Amino acid sequence: MASSSYVNGNRNCHGDNLQVKRAKWVVPSSQMAKNTHNPIRQIVDNMKIEPNPEKKMIALSIGDPTVFGNLEPPHEVEEAVIDCIHSKKSNGYAPSIGYETARAAIAKYYTRPGAPLEAKDVIFGSGCSGALDLCISVLANPGQNILVPRPGFSLYKTLAESIGVEIRHYNLLPERCWEIDLDHLQSLVNENTAAIVVNNPSNPCGSVFTKEHIQDILQVAERLRLPIVADEIYADMVFSGHSFHFMASLTTEVPILSCGGLAKRYIVPGWRVGWVLIHDRHGAFEAEVRSGLLRLSQRILGPNTLIQAAVPRILENTPQSFYQETMALVQRNAELFFNGVSKIPGLSPIMPCGAMYMMVGIDIDKFPAFSSDVEFTQHLVSEQSVFCLPASCFQYPNFFRVVLTLPEEMVSEACERIQEFCTQHYMAESKANGAF
Repeated sequence: MASSSYVNGNRNCHGDNLQVKRAKWVVPSSQMAKNTHNPIRQIVDNMKIEPNPEKKMIALSIGDPTVFGNLEPPHEVEEAVIDCIHSKKSNGYAPSIGYETARAAIAKYYTRPGAPLEAKDVIFGSGCSGALDLCISVLANPGQNILVPRPGFSLYKTLAESIGVEIRHYNLLPERCWEIDLDHLQSLVNENTAAIVVNNPSNPCGSVFTKEHIQDILQVAERLRLPIVADEIYADMVFSGHSFHFMASLTTEVPILSCGGLAKRYIVPGWRVGWVLIHDRHGAFEAEVRSGLLRLSQRILGPNTLIQAAVPRILENTPQSFYQETMALVQRNAELFFNGVSKIPGLSPIMPCGAMYMMVGIDIDKFPAFSSDVEFTQHLVSEQSVFCLPASCFQYPNFFRVVLTLPEEMVSEACERIQEFCTQHYMAESKANGAF
């Protein structure tokens, strides 16, 4: 006869091995959750951000081009979405990798000589961030490492470390327009290195790599037999006199996963539609990575179907003038801010070539009241109500990043306030050394 401790094969509530009831509810989180940290949030959330109540806040910290209301998506983009709503054909689920028509439209739009794409080479993600998540997750195992830029987008660290993948930062060189220090990059590679992440145009630097520099990067990747994750969310967002080159268009050897999306170029970051473009050289991704991306995409069953359905018309109908006018505004702001801040003792701005950001160096020794870029920017908020993001958020202390999508009059006002702040706190070398 079966023990009375069991009913239908299961231990009942009177079983001998029943654990002692906990005194209170304690539900632990997963190790993945414990490993997930956003460096920007860790720093900014611990800052005492209390603006001067006598001055209107100017937030140069937020990488969202919609914040100030001066930039909007073009009428053609809005109409594409409205028509999809009225059609009532995009309210259901799509395949997890995205609608076939939308993937075909993206493949056609981003095909380049030497880098052809088909619908099967496009995987949708929830924004470019979701696309990056797919790429890192499909290429790297716990215990492996990926190489990422410093300064660089903090999400790479967040995504990798959450799944037990080590981040190794390779240096960018400010004196060379933020080009990659390729010697340093190569020194970081070991048998556990899974991929190189390259961000071009750059957040936070606003740099745009030359064709020659991209070719140098590709030569290193080819020699090391390392695939590249190309974060190209700011593709074609360059200033006049500069050119953007997709990495995949410059190699027939290196396998590349290129990440992009609608967010920044079309002024719609909240629509959350991004994609991975699979540039599969010599079938390197064929055996496992393609199917791996498909399986990983099934975790969220694809992004917003309404916006997916509008993608073909968005790509086809957006006028070139919209792109030109948007970047003309960003370039004017960059020039205005650069010229204004260049005159301020103790600050060294580095003129960007694209994207929507600028990095500004702080000669922290000339500001003895502050021990770091975090303190500098915190006091800039409390005294002048100007919020710049400390570059410690990007693993690059003694710089700060500014966003360049605000109205021009706010750029001028921000420069004046920053100058007033620095004039008050700047101390010349002799004074800083105590020689009065």
